[in-house]
Formats: sequence, structure tokens, C-alpha cells
Amino acid sequence: MVRTGRPRQFNREEAVASAMMLFWEYGFDSTSLSELKKAMGGISSASFYAAFESKDALFKEVLARYLATFGQVSANLTNLSLPPRTAIELTLRSSAKMQTGESHPLGCLVVLSASTCSPDNAHIRDLLTKERTSTREKIHACIERAVRDGELSETTDKTMLTTFFNTFLEGISTEARDGIPFEVINAAVTKLMEVWDASK
Repeated sequence: MVRTGRPRQFNREEAVASAMMLFWEYGFDSTSLSELKKAMGGISSASFYAAFESKDALFKEVLARYLATFGQVSANLTNLSLPPRTAIELTLRSSAKMQTGESHPLGCLVVLSASTCSPDNAHIRDLLTKERTSTREKIHACIERAVRDGELSETTDKTMLTTFFNTFLEGISTEARDGIPFEVINAAVTKLMEVWDASK
């Protein structure tokens, strides 16, 4: 009697990882349910909804996974053992390295996956805006700490400098997607940090 193999078990970790790559590459709006199901091993709609409830809920799980893995490139911003300048510089360099890596889609999922979306999905855009705001606030906290510790002048325009560094950080995504190599972006970080030094 011929014995048939057992059906492959659904692996949630692999499914979320596959979904993350799709959302990262194509964005929330452009990633269809059929593409997600196919990437997850060809699961049925019933299996998809049983596992994740909705595309929105899956994206939120993907976002949490991204922030806990690739998104950790910004963790230095809250490392109080690092001087503020070092924390920001390391964040910019490590982010540039990650975003230009070849093992995943280029750029940053938080910046690219819902920068524009349909009105029905504005809540996804708002979710990512909240995450970007959090990063901006961490940069601002670094700058405030630098002023408090005497690393930057008391006359430093903290809001302007925050915008300056955060705009560069978010802009890495576009540069990476346009094929600008890490070496070029990394050299730009070196030049960027001269603005910090001039603010002492």
C-alpha cells in the first residue's frame, strides 16, 4: 500500500516573514490577498483568515516583526551609554547599511509601505506615521541630551537639527530604491555629521 506524505504544516513564522517581504517591496495597497496567500505556501482564504483575521491585522504583525528585527538599526538612539552624536551617527550608518542590503527589499518598510494609500487604508498610513514620529522624537531627545551635556551649544536650534537628521534618515529609503550604493550614502553621513560639529 502506498503511503502518502503528511501535508506540510502551516508555519506562522515563515508566513509572516514572507508577507513582510511583499509589503516591504510593494507597499500595503499594492499587495493583494492572493499574492499574500501564494507567498505563504498557497494557503486557502479560510486558512488565511483563521490565522490572521485580516490583511490589516497581518500587516500590524509584520510591522511588529520588522521593528523587532530590521528596525533595530535605530536602537542606538535610546542607548544612553552612547554620546548623542555617536548614537545618531551609528543609527544613520547602520540604517544605510541595512536599507541597501541585498537579502531583502531596498529601503525602509516604515517609510515606503504606506507613504501613499487609498482613503480606506488611511489608518495604515497613520500607523506608520506614528512609528516615524517615534523615531523623530528619539532623535530630538538625543539632541536635547547633547545640549544639556554641553556637547552642543545652548543656542542650538533643536527642532531644526532634528528635522535635518530625520529628513536624511527617511531619505535613505528613496536613495536605496534608486540604486545609490551604501558607500555613497555612508560618505554623505560623514559630511552630514560636520553640521553637528559646527553646532558645538
